[in-house]
Amino acid sequence: MNGAHAVARTLLSCGVEVCFANPGTSELHFVAALDDEPALRAVACLFEGVATGAADGYGRMTGRPAATLLHLGPGLGNGLANLHNARRAATPVVNLVGDHATFHKKYDAPLESDVDALARTVSGRVRRCEDAATVGDEVAEAVAAATGAPGQVVTVVLPADVSWSDGARPARPVAPPQAAAVPEPTIATMAAALRDGEPAALLLGGPATREPALGAAGRIAAATGARLLCETFPARLERGAGLPSVERLGYLAEGAIAQLEGVRHLVLAGARAPVAFFAHPGLPGALTPDGCRIHTLATAGDDLVQALGDLADRVAPDASPVLRAAVRPTPPTGPLTAETAAAAIGALLPERAIVVDEANTSGLGLSEATAGAPRHDWLTLTGGAIGQGLPLAAGAAIACPDRPVLCLEADGSAMYTVSALWTHAREGLDITTVIFANGSYAVLDMEFQRLGGAAGGPAQRDLTDLTRPGLDFVALARGMGVPASRATTAEEFTDRLREAFGEPGPHLVEAVVPALF
Repeated sequence: MNGAHAVARTLLSCGVEVCFANPGTSELHFVAALDDEPALRAVACLFEGVATGAADGYGRMTGRPAATLLHLGPGLGNGLANLHNARRAATPVVNLVGDHATFHKKYDAPLESDVDALARTVSGRVRRCEDAATVGDEVAEAVAAATGAPGQVVTVVLPADVSWSDGARPARPVAPPQAAAVPEPTIATMAAALRDGEPAALLLGGPATREPALGAAGRIAAATGARLLCETFPARLERGAGLPSVERLGYLAEGAIAQLEGVRHLVLAGARAPVAFFAHPGLPGALTPDGCRIHTLATAGDDLVQALGDLADRVAPDASPVLRAAVRPTPPTGPLTAETAAAAIGALLPERAIVVDEANTSGLGLSEATAGAPRHDWLTLTGGAIGQGLPLAAGAAIACPDRPVLCLEADGSAMYTVSALWTHAREGLDITTVIFANGSYAVLDMEFQRLGGAAGGPAQRDLTDLTRPGLDFVALARGMGVPASRATTAEEFTDRLREAFGEPGPHLVEAVVPALF
């Protein structure tokens, strides 16, 4: 058995069932091995950022890693932005990167680069395989490291000669590291802070934004009066009717400061202490108010379910969480705006939907409009690197083929990884994509105003305007095999969205909306 076949069989034995791939010459022996291992599903992606983003979406929804297959350092470089998002989301990913044969590296061939250095920027661990005889063991250890709490990207570098050389063998699964239990004294300290009588808030992150931890957090909030918050961009937030209502921390520093005003105890459960996304003149970088004490119940690597459950049993033994009522907006009429589009989405969102949100400025009304919709999952831009939405939706749809996926995508961000639509069509994925076409990088216009710049200068217009020429997402989608339509009124958008939800397979609706800034 050669090294490539040992890698494929080891991945399967360790529970890895999908490989999102954009291979090159150095990876062809692994591609051949995939033909002999049909249970390891190979998903073609036309750009490496689609492969890495899809692996992120898959891992967020399953808790298990997918594999990627990337070509040398430049291929890895093309996938780095979405690996950054996966790292920030603590998503398990096994990132396979081919490299030149070990004896060929000395020639400094055109595609030679420092793959390991690139990989370290986004990986919790980097393993370079040097011998076909041990490659199975190294891959099994990589899967375990990726899967262990809290989840991470692990990159495995596979030189071509390790893949093609004989003498390899598949390895058995390795037990992943388990989440650490939170000790009783920590639980007692948190309980004392919440019972102090001063205003308190519970800030959730990681698995704490999902059941059963979310229910325990709701009990704590109900019993103590603590506000229930979560990080600005949670990796996966379970929400909707019948679940505790969680308020996301604001993206803008001014908004987050206002949300936290008066809080004297901030208890962190899988979240970090909040900081501003960017520095701005006259605004603090740390967003907790003066006089607020920060308490850490559990970090992302701890057993958050146990910690929140134990804390709830101590401070709220008989309490029940306040659950969100089932309320939907009325289907809107009139002009199509970000607000009326949000109302249409809230009115029609299917039960058990997976919402991938990269709507950016066009999505400001989505949270309120969908809060009382049937229970659903909300995946966000955890690492802030745009170009995530379309690939993330692909991975989520492959992870959960029995659930509808709604991808809410800004027009500028969509262009980073628009080729993901081809994967949506090729795999027949049940994804409805809404493109918010406002013809601008509106978030940059907003930030420019916040920095005190004089709006409307020629350089600013040239670098934030997307209308010269305009983007035709209907034509782009149809060219890649995705049925598409355009909506310019609220009624048209509601009808197009209802039609897309009513049919299986991929669809795209281009929603022509005005920019908010």
